[in-house]
Amino acid sequence: MSILIALAGLAFLIIIAYRGFSVILFAPIAAMIPVLLTEPASVPAVFTGLFMERMVVFVKLYFPLFILGAIFGKLIELSGFSKVIVATIIRMVGHERAILSIVLVAALLTYGGVSLFVVVFAVYPFAAEMFRQAAIPKRLMPATLALGAFSFTMDAVPGTPQIQNIIPTTFFQTNSWAAPWLGTIGSLFILITGLAYLEWRRRATGSEGYGDNHINEPALVLADHRIHPVIAFLPLISVGLFNIVFTRLIPIAFGPVHEVSLPGLAAPIVTKVPTVTAVWALEGALLISIFMVAALSYRRIAKTFMDGSKHAVAGALLATMNTASEYGFGAVIAALPGFIALRQALQAIPNPLVNAAIVTTTLAGITGSASGGLSIALGAMADQFIASAKAAGIPLEVMHRVTAMASGGMDILPHNGAVITVLAVTGLTHRQSYGDIFVIALLKTSAVFFIIFVYYTTGLV
Repeated sequence: MSILIALAGLAFLIIIAYRGFSVILFAPIAAMIPVLLTEPASVPAVFTGLFMERMVVFVKLYFPLFILGAIFGKLIELSGFSKVIVATIIRMVGHERAILSIVLVAALLTYGGVSLFVVVFAVYPFAAEMFRQAAIPKRLMPATLALGAFSFTMDAVPGTPQIQNIIPTTFFQTNSWAAPWLGTIGSLFILITGLAYLEWRRRATGSEGYGDNHINEPALVLADHRIHPVIAFLPLISVGLFNIVFTRLIPIAFGPVHEVSLPGLAAPIVTKVPTVTAVWALEGALLISIFMVAALSYRRIAKTFMDGSKHAVAGALLATMNTASEYGFGAVIAALPGFIALRQALQAIPNPLVNAAIVTTTLAGITGSASGGLSIALGAMADQFIASAKAAGIPLEVMHRVTAMASGGMDILPHNGAVITVLAVTGLTHRQSYGDIFVIALLKTSAVFFIIFVYYTTGLV
């Protein structure tokens, strides 16, 4: 019965998310339902002392990343750099390789620090024109965008600045470059199998063509030829380079523990540097890159920055609070007797990496959010993951990469926000395109177990 009570809250949250209601509004209600059924008098204290406390911890750690990433992506869009980047990659790869071109463009933008939601809007006009010229059915476009924008560059490629690769760093005291060999191998697995599947689907459609009577068809977008491609690519390169530099310099500059004493403080501020190194490094890299975009394109963004930044901040606030609400929800569920019984049952899975992968991808699928599921999994079970990894002699870098990649597997269920966004932007429905997106999700999930196999057979990290 205790397990069913804990699952009641999860079931309620799934229904709410699937129907499109606000997670911010309903996550605390979903968290309090099992508390009410377990110990009614504890509801106010649990809400204030656990749900809100854990929610605030998430905001404190990650809100700067959300807002800096949103502003950076918006500036890349307003400056016209995104159009130049897309046009350059397409010209290099070739218009006849439409699927490969769009995947690489979306991957480059997300790996460069641009939010996947911004990437979908930026790439869609070019994708529509290329698919039309190549007579590729439009219904394959969402899966193509999914492969490029929210698969391997979201959590597998070493150093990716997306939040799914940053969250594990605060639990495992790793950095964004954790397990570089496994991350690279996993990325290649996803890219190669995903492209092979999409090409097979393209050939299987025969003479179907792009299709007629589509909605949300974009006008042809032309890149600004006054912007040199090198200038457009510089900010993306800057994010990666400064992320590497700061990741190495911060531990040297601050040491393992950093204390700050100010006259007005009753006690010094003590920071365990390994838990925040990846966050600080990425914040610094994004900040420098934002100033770089502003300096390189001041005239182009000056008139639109005010409105553009408002939209970016609103989007960052919504994304942060959505995920923080799910994090608070997970903390409450993890404290219930039913979840403790469920966790003990999951311990029956003897392999620590397989256990972590299954738990994380399951919770990501339930919440419909990679970052939300990852936050719940690590918030509730990070200590268990760490203990089991140490007992088996597994480096925490490997646990970082496995949990990060698992979060981006089965999260792509129909109620996932990114799925809903890409279908809305392209003007297609779940019935037309979701099947191909789901196959990409299956390949992505398979990659997690593939890198676990590679680790045990080769010892590569």
